[in-house]
Amino acid sequence: MPPRHTLPKNRPARIVVARPLPHVHGGVGRPKRTVGDTVAVSVDVLRDGHEVLDAEIRVRPPGGRWRTLPLVHLDPESLGVRWGASFPVDRPGPWTWTACAWVDRYASWRHELARKVDGGQEDLGSELAEGALLLRAAAERAAGVDVEPLAAGAERVGDASLPQAERVVAALDVDLAAAASRHQDKGDGGELEEVQRVDVDVALARFGAWYELFPRSWGGLDGVRRRLPALAELGFDVVYLPPISPIGRTNRKGRNNALVAGPDDPGSPWAIGDETGGHDAVHPELGSVDDVRALTADARALGMEIALDLAIQCSADHPWLTEHPEWFHHRPDGTLKYAENPPKKYQDIYNVDFDCDDWRNLWQALLFVVLEWVDRGVHVFRVDNPHTKPIPFWTWLIGEVRKTNPEVVFLAEAFTYRAMMQALGRAGFSQGYTYFTWKQTAAELGEYVTELAGEESEVFRPNFFVNTPDILTEQLQHGGPETFVSRLLLAATLSPSYGVYSGFESFEHGAVAPGSEEYLDSEKYEAKERTLDGPLLPLIAQLNAIRRRRPALQHLVGTRILATENDQLLAHAKQAHGDTVLTVVLLDPANAQEGVCIVPWELGLPPSFEVEDELTGERFRWQVGRNYVRLEPVVRPAHILTVVGP
Repeated sequence: MPPRHTLPKNRPARIVVARPLPHVHGGVGRPKRTVGDTVAVSVDVLRDGHEVLDAEIRVRPPGGRWRTLPLVHLDPESLGVRWGASFPVDRPGPWTWTACAWVDRYASWRHELARKVDGGQEDLGSELAEGALLLRAAAERAAGVDVEPLAAGAERVGDASLPQAERVVAALDVDLAAAASRHQDKGDGGELEEVQRVDVDVALARFGAWYELFPRSWGGLDGVRRRLPALAELGFDVVYLPPISPIGRTNRKGRNNALVAGPDDPGSPWAIGDETGGHDAVHPELGSVDDVRALTADARALGMEIALDLAIQCSADHPWLTEHPEWFHHRPDGTLKYAENPPKKYQDIYNVDFDCDDWRNLWQALLFVVLEWVDRGVHVFRVDNPHTKPIPFWTWLIGEVRKTNPEVVFLAEAFTYRAMMQALGRAGFSQGYTYFTWKQTAAELGEYVTELAGEESEVFRPNFFVNTPDILTEQLQHGGPETFVSRLLLAATLSPSYGVYSGFESFEHGAVAPGSEEYLDSEKYEAKERTLDGPLLPLIAQLNAIRRRRPALQHLVGTRILATENDQLLAHAKQAHGDTVLTVVLLDPANAQEGVCIVPWELGLPPSFEVEDELTGERFRWQVGRNYVRLEPVVRPAHILTVVGP
């Protein structure tokens, strides 16, 4: 007997719709966009034969209905198969889209008829009869004003008593073809195998200036609240607070990370929990839940958000250790192992066990913590060490939070390998910390920013913090005030999101020991008396104002590193929404440097154009090609040049 062959249950579509963009490499995760963006999508559409194809996308906003938009052949003059469309996104959350294509039967017939006419074929009776049937079918599908012209066209094209030439003219009529195109038979087409999704965040996920402070150094939550107008005037978009929950007393750290605390030492805010409460409680010395609500409401009224640290770890005094001991890993002798990140040791902190048998209730409790803070007005979370927790947990938690609160932003504090940082972005984190603090030469910075602005930008948005309570680089320790100026200029112009930890504006640079990146008398272990009067604040305010004026500085995609012929100068171009900004920053803190800024023709600028320096108001004539630049510490540490005209 001949072998039995398996055939498809249904006749497969002859049209292939494939290779959707935007698309995350590997298919894991969703491309990222922000409210106000226009999402450009494209697909391949192909079919055997010579038929004329038509295609469309269907788009659904979060919680909304599907709507249809036409796809346009991106290269109709060639035999290319790429089709594209775009749609604006006006709300945060997961947007869904798909693409389908079909044969435009009347257009295909009309194209074939035109070729036969051009080829001199004399007898076209059968062809015209076929066209009349297609027009009648279109008339039956039509409604409104198109019904009559389609029906009349079918009658005229199919009328064998009329001269053939007259019937051909009617068949090739442009208006008739347009009416038929509006009422096509879309059956027997092809569609993308999988529905595509785009994660849309609020604009703050892409662009913003962050200021980090410890509330206990500013008079508690009420003291921070009193400083909000000044922080808003400086142009900050986010005020970030380390954990404000109660701090444990067991194994409490003393000044400069001492293993034994004095009676007045407040301890590390990351050692969360005592007898008064855990992650959802407020340290009584800082204020109350009502103070949190007042703080977040005032910040939002000023156009800012309060960010809160989410640290999934507990002090030995946290209520969970007695209420849920099963959530922690115990050694065979019953003791707990404190947290470590060699060479750092955290004797005052214990990690939860994500592999425990009761993991579902642990996950649910952590979600409850986040939602409690969201209810109090916290819409931004800086997550401590997310790369040490399961990625599926973050996918679930962020997804659950954003089901009801799509405006919430998550910043990943993950100084780890690139693949993990990208994986966290795929899991739903809105943005992440970066290696910026350790990228210090022009070559290192140029290479890094180029990578971030490339394909990686679909899943990972950077936040360039110039310093953190944990990171005081050797460059800042020994470079002097002009190094602080340079790093600030780089962060604020290279990345749409950047951050400053308080003390940077006052050039704080004392390290606890040679070779260490820890601050001397670190604010992590003691309270200070902070004031908002550092000498760098005027420049910070000016930069934040420039960033808000210039759309190009609000986007990472479109960043191009420019040649300078001097490795002490870093130049880059940014373009977005018709805005072009050319920036040159001095990297040498001690000496004036000369060089060029080479403007490539790929930027699309005219051969000669005028630029205005946003820092000084001066205007210069620049050109495509080489442009002389001289920068000097204090006097002129940078150019931030807006292209204002030809």
